[in-house]
Amino acid sequence: MKKIILALILLLLSSHFTFAQDSKEKISIEFKNATLLSVIKDIETKSSHKFYFDPTWINAHKNLISGNYSNITLDELLDKVLNKTDLNFIILNKKVVLTLNSTIHTDLPANYFADAPPETQNNGSQNSSENPVFYQQYDSLNSYSVTKKASVIFIGKENKEAVKKNYTVSGYIKNEETGKPEANIFIKVKNKNISTSTDPDGLYTLQLPRGINVIEIKSLSHKDVTKTLMVYDDGSFDVNINEKSNQLDEVVIKKKGQRTTETVISGLVSIDIEGIKNIPLILGERDILKVATTFPGIKTTGEGSAGFNVRGGKEDQNLILLDNAVLYNPQHFLGFFSAINPYTAKKADIYKGSIPADFGGRLSSVFDITTKNGNPEKFSGEGAVGPVTSNLSFGLPIQKGKSSVLFGARATYSDWILKSLDDENLKNSEAGFYDGILKYNNAINKNNNLEATLYYSHDRFSISSDSLYKYSNRLASVKWDHTFNEKNKGALIFTNSEYKFNIDYDSDDINSFDFGYKIDESQLQLKMNYLLNKKHTISYGIASKLYNISPGYQHPTNPEATLVATDIAKEKALESALYLSDSYKLSDKLLIDLGLRYSYFASLGEANVNIYEDGLPLNDATIIDTKQYKNNEVVKTYGGIEPRLAARYFFAEDFSIKAGYDMTRQYIHLLSNNVTQSPTDTWKLSDTNVRPQSAQQISLGLYKNLNDDEYEISLEGYYKKSKNILDYKVGAQLLLNENVETELLQGEGKAYGIELLLKKQIGKLNGWIGYTYSRSLIKLNGEFSEEKVNEGKYFASNFDKPHDLSAVLNYKFTKRYSLSTNFLYQTGRPITFPIGTYNYGGAEYTLYSDRNKYRIPDYVRLDIGINIEGNHKIKKLAHSFWNISVYNVLGRNNPYSIFFVTDQSGKIKGQKTSIFSIPVPSITYNFKF
Repeated sequence: MKKIILALILLLLSSHFTFAQDSKEKISIEFKNATLLSVIKDIETKSSHKFYFDPTWINAHKNLISGNYSNITLDELLDKVLNKTDLNFIILNKKVVLTLNSTIHTDLPANYFADAPPETQNNGSQNSSENPVFYQQYDSLNSYSVTKKASVIFIGKENKEAVKKNYTVSGYIKNEETGKPEANIFIKVKNKNISTSTDPDGLYTLQLPRGINVIEIKSLSHKDVTKTLMVYDDGSFDVNINEKSNQLDEVVIKKKGQRTTETVISGLVSIDIEGIKNIPLILGERDILKVATTFPGIKTTGEGSAGFNVRGGKEDQNLILLDNAVLYNPQHFLGFFSAINPYTAKKADIYKGSIPADFGGRLSSVFDITTKNGNPEKFSGEGAVGPVTSNLSFGLPIQKGKSSVLFGARATYSDWILKSLDDENLKNSEAGFYDGILKYNNAINKNNNLEATLYYSHDRFSISSDSLYKYSNRLASVKWDHTFNEKNKGALIFTNSEYKFNIDYDSDDINSFDFGYKIDESQLQLKMNYLLNKKHTISYGIASKLYNISPGYQHPTNPEATLVATDIAKEKALESALYLSDSYKLSDKLLIDLGLRYSYFASLGEANVNIYEDGLPLNDATIIDTKQYKNNEVVKTYGGIEPRLAARYFFAEDFSIKAGYDMTRQYIHLLSNNVTQSPTDTWKLSDTNVRPQSAQQISLGLYKNLNDDEYEISLEGYYKKSKNILDYKVGAQLLLNENVETELLQGEGKAYGIELLLKKQIGKLNGWIGYTYSRSLIKLNGEFSEEKVNEGKYFASNFDKPHDLSAVLNYKFTKRYSLSTNFLYQTGRPITFPIGTYNYGGAEYTLYSDRNKYRIPDYVRLDIGINIEGNHKIKKLAHSFWNISVYNVLGRNNPYSIFFVTDQSGKIKGQKTSIFSIPVPSITYNFKF
């Protein structure tokens, strides 16, 4: 059959046949769930034409065909039937010839068999043919190196009317033995400046010119693969690769764009999720956010504390996103563990400066965390068993090669530790947490991809027998990615986030109660990207979110209680934004990212707003009226432009300088009069009496790669000025306060610092050393004495720690055994000391120093871990990894807090508390299948 078709084609070409008039013959026909073969036979029966084809081409198509066509020409009918197949056709003298991928040309265009690609013809000028159909692949080694023996893989099918010159080819690189995706596999188009690498899911994407492309797939641990692609359209192409039997010690494959020196954004921290398994942390738990604090510019107020302070900002000034949805409390167990499951995380990018224009709503940073997709080919997963927690995640295909689901869950069984302690009070305590995540991904077609994520976390703890604290996060996100054409792409994203906590107080007292709080937000975003030309890449979009806050309630649980039920009025607001940015490549050395964001905030009713007397401080006594607003009526609006600018200039290929400027606005505030963030802290929206926060930051940095990228060094400096930073009066009552604005102070802040980072990425010894010198200062200088702190002068914030040194190092003895260390030194945080007593009106009072005038002792900690990889046999049930670590190996009694008590003699004495004052060993078993 093949020989007959080939002979017929050659005959037709040599004779210059043209389309016959009878190809316009009209027929009527209907198909219902018919195979392609039966469709062709039906058309052949109802028409006067004979079909010629190879049956193997037809049988390869499994999709059923349905349709009802009336009075349609034969060529129109075949266009519709074969549209989504890889078959073309030509009608010649009552004959229909089907071809695979390619088409038959009865009138060959000029330069059909060109000697070289269009860009190399005519001394480098463009080919005179606007749409060449075929050219031979040029190779610098041999004039015409496309071997006749190499099989050609067709991507799409030829279309004589096609005008595009480049097409998108994507696919997965997988291990042929295990079926698992392979990350960091280098893919290059031979003799063209086109290359890429696979992501953690084994996915790659290439922009290839029309025609023949020879791609080379290279890896340290796998055999090289060369494939010849004939590209006619956008499409997919998966490749299976085999491991090498004997491997070299080490090869590093670099991808352009991965160097810190090349990117335009300064202050960006990208965390290697897989690499954090070697870092020794408390109780052997992998923790993305704890690892983040080992980088310059990211701190916490103390051991076991929730929240982060980025470049001198408060805990509430960080936008933490999980698959585009806001995570309000990213911590478990009062800050000891992260609420982010490391086994389901794909990447984590932290923006400390040069924040892109599509992010907004927070002043200091963005933690952008993305989860993995499930394995679309086969069931696979990983997990861990530790001393207090266990973790399991797995992915499986729904429709093989197209859609998948990922599930991850972890839980603690820490109650057994409390039960084993001698202290009777602790024996009756309980503490625990769990979280779970479910993600669905569907690559619908080459232009559409759908992702959906559900996440839930829950904590409970009770250190006394009469109170049970519970708090939880819930979020959902749906993202639809759509490619309009090769220049236009977009994403429509819907997210919903909820955080709530509850306190059940149940004692012998009749005044038992139930206390609760909840915040809920829903957001819709449209993000667009437009490739204008080689110099300009445009991003633009719109977003709007609706806040609903229940500030708190307290309900007595005993019918005989004297406690009065309290419900604080709900808060509601709408926050919207427009943004536009342009990544402008002025030259090979200079790259500029210009961004403009406009944000708008509207506080909405139903609400009762207090009106205070002018010229007097805000307190209960100065309320002169209360104004009522109906449901969804606008109470107060704020807004403004937020410019963003980032620039990078190359001094050399491996040496660059970057500068950035950001202006940010924040319309939501965390109310907390604790030194560290607490699960029972509440969020408040801006309104008539609470103004939004704003900040401006400038940054400048030098970036250098050394010894062929073995070392990476960066030095960054920044200065940040803030307005309307929230603080509190001494002894402020924040919970269940209907007039909470009377307890608040708003002032100015400034922060500045220098950050030094040295990373070693190649060799047996790798890791990083980071040092930060920084200051974080605040000034509360209101109109009235009760609104002034420290005489209205700048003073150190609670998280001001001038010196911060961290070293995270790993040494590989062999491919299976390594030693890891984590060293941390920090200046002690500020504290207010009692400095004496005084008598007034016959009573004795304690006299305190200026706020935050003194400091607790410096913090020093060293952790050590031994990592043991399982053997590297390919065929085994699961690949294992053991981590044996000791947290605080020096046994240093680092203070968590300082407090003061008056002894029996009337003297004031300081006391300190510590979280871990002794070495804490742990052993964790990790497995992957």
